[in-house]
Amino acid sequence: MKKLVFALALVCSMQLAYAQKPDAEMQKGVDKALEATQDAKKAGKAATWIKLAEAYMKAYANPTSNITPGIDKNTFTMMNKEAPISVSTVEIEGQAFEKMQLSHVDVYFNAAGVVTIVDVTKPSVPGDLLGEAAKAYSKAFELGAKAKDVAPKMKEIADDYYNDAFVAYQLGNMAKASDLFKGCAEVSAMAPSEVVNDEAAYYSAFTALNSQNYERAESMLNQCLERGFYQDGNVYANLSTCALAKADTLAAKNYLASGLTAFPDNAAILTNLINLYLQTKEDPAKIVELLDEAKKAMPDNPSLFYVEGNIYAGIKDYEKANAAYDKGLEIADGKYDMCWYGKAVVVLKECDDIIEEMNALDVREWKKYDELAAKLTQKYIDAIEPFEKCYEVSEIPEVKAAVADSLKRLNFQLRNVDPKYQEAYEKWNAIVGAE
Repeated sequence: MKKLVFALALVCSMQLAYAQKPDAEMQKGVDKALEATQDAKKAGKAATWIKLAEAYMKAYANPTSNITPGIDKNTFTMMNKEAPISVSTVEIEGQAFEKMQLSHVDVYFNAAGVVTIVDVTKPSVPGDLLGEAAKAYSKAFELGAKAKDVAPKMKEIADDYYNDAFVAYQLGNMAKASDLFKGCAEVSAMAPSEVVNDEAAYYSAFTALNSQNYERAESMLNQCLERGFYQDGNVYANLSTCALAKADTLAAKNYLASGLTAFPDNAAILTNLINLYLQTKEDPAKIVELLDEAKKAMPDNPSLFYVEGNIYAGIKDYEKANAAYDKGLEIADGKYDMCWYGKAVVVLKECDDIIEEMNALDVREWKKYDELAAKLTQKYIDAIEPFEKCYEVSEIPEVKAAVADSLKRLNFQLRNVDPKYQEAYEKWNAIVGAE
């Protein structure tokens, strides 16, 4: 499953409001409020629609009314009198959780025994209760309800959509997450709030893409594009994926070309562009032509040469890759960390090629094996300097951490070659441990 490349956090926490009530009571409340909207006289009053919205929201909140994320298991057990249907251990995003299945919800406790995720599996009243509540509040506003009263309620609904979408994403239900993020975006845009929530629209597209709903993904991404919301270039990269799903390579190229010009550092655009040209078996030089256009607009941007170096490294043209990285370093007076990083990675790619060649040798070709082993050792040594330069000039903690780890590993490999590498290993091991 493709991972989200952005951080998500709950907008608000569900609060303990009242004891959970029977579904029939919730349905009765909704039916009574709906019946009032069918009365010609009552239907023209804002209060009638507000009562309907409140009935929907009460039904929506009912399954989780006695569950508050953040409480410990003992407190939860005292508050919740329902015997669980089942209890099991599950893994979510690499972490172990205890899953307690109840009649209406699944409750997930983290390793510390704290309620972390609550997933409603059976609503008290069927349907999209948040959407129906939003429509009712919107109708009330049309009939004269004050914006100061309606807008906070609409925001609450949008927040609930967002929270539920995040839960669905955590549990790997991409299609459901996409529906809910879309609901968040749509409710945010409704009167009287009329807030454009491009972030929710993008997340809806991203999760739709992961559930192979390319039509929705393309629609939502184009909305983002029209409003100038690019998510650091990822909108272009994802639109290219949608285009390729329809076998429209020309559209994919155009999206990537536009994205590359505006966001030359975007890894997803670069990866998609390289894969596209490899897939279509076209000359990789055509990718560089796109870069050349960007260079005309930004001749002093070293990141464009970093991208060019990555392109050549991807097709194992290491000489051209290093030439591009060197040009980037020349422009940046040797202080662009990513070009140093690229040069180091090229050496590691050469190491991988040597290892592959060694593994392919016949057992009797021991002389050739020894020659390659000596060559491999030298390559490990060659990788140290660019990594050290990268660490020296970089101001990005994540880059420094990755480089320190690489230097630790390289010096460990070389510890028997010379005592200085053992000392260097201990130095970088301490740095990695401190970080």
